[in-house]
Amino acid sequence: MEFLELLRALILGFVEGMTEFAPVSSTGHMIIVDDMWLKTESFLGMYSANTFKIVVQLGSILAVVVVMWKRLFSLVGLYKIDSEQSSKQFNLLHVIVGMLPAVILGFALKDFIDDNLFGVKTVIYSLVAGSILMIIADKFGPKKPKIVSLDQITYAQAFKVGLVQCLSLWPGFSRSGATISGGVLFGMSHKTAADFTFIMAVPIMAGASLVSVLKNWEHINMNDMGFYAVGFISAFVFALISIKFFLKLVSRIKLMPFAIYRLVLAAVLAVIVFM
Repeated sequence: MEFLELLRALILGFVEGMTEFAPVSSTGHMIIVDDMWLKTESFLGMYSANTFKIVVQLGSILAVVVVMWKRLFSLVGLYKIDSEQSSKQFNLLHVIVGMLPAVILGFALKDFIDDNLFGVKTVIYSLVAGSILMIIADKFGPKKPKIVSLDQITYAQAFKVGLVQCLSLWPGFSRSGATISGGVLFGMSHKTAADFTFIMAVPIMAGASLVSVLKNWEHINMNDMGFYAVGFISAFVFALISIKFFLKLVSRIKLMPFAIYRLVLAAVLAVIVFM
């Protein structure tokens, strides 16, 4: 692999890692950076480029596992969390209930989404729509939320957040933006909604990524392994930084600054694309 190609992998890993769990849409940023600038398909081929994007997502998922390993391990009985509300402790069923709507709708609409919604123009619209939801959440969410830990989340609330998560099937809307906004509107603190978002992301992203890798396995070129490895490691390192930073930041600044960033980005892209 040439140096410039490895640099491309590093840049795409950086973009994925820094944006996957912030409410700004990693998919949107990957489409923008790759389709408008790096054009990975031009030297890897379409199938290998798509597989690469899946591989860097796995790097981001591993970062969540590292940061939130106690909660994740507790879901499968490998670690015991001391809870003040042991009878209502956050468990695997909360995650399943939260995942279910997006999983079902995602399978039903996968071909439509792949064929019609992956493009810079649709990302512009979804950046704006996601920003509006985030502003509504900050504006109308409770000033003193009653749900300040994962162990206070009910199954009904998990399901409601899962319904809102369906909006993130629109590339550019942002999974974390949708679910954190939904959680806040349903009474969670920003930090609790973010924790729930990140935990739900692991099985959803891991499952979708592994299915895609297996589906495209025959298109993987072993000569590109260095490219994949650099992207994976880059995404892991930068996602690790991003998650820790975001979890500390979101309780203080909430969603409004991210919404403003998205609107500015959408405006810049609109000028480039439509002018």
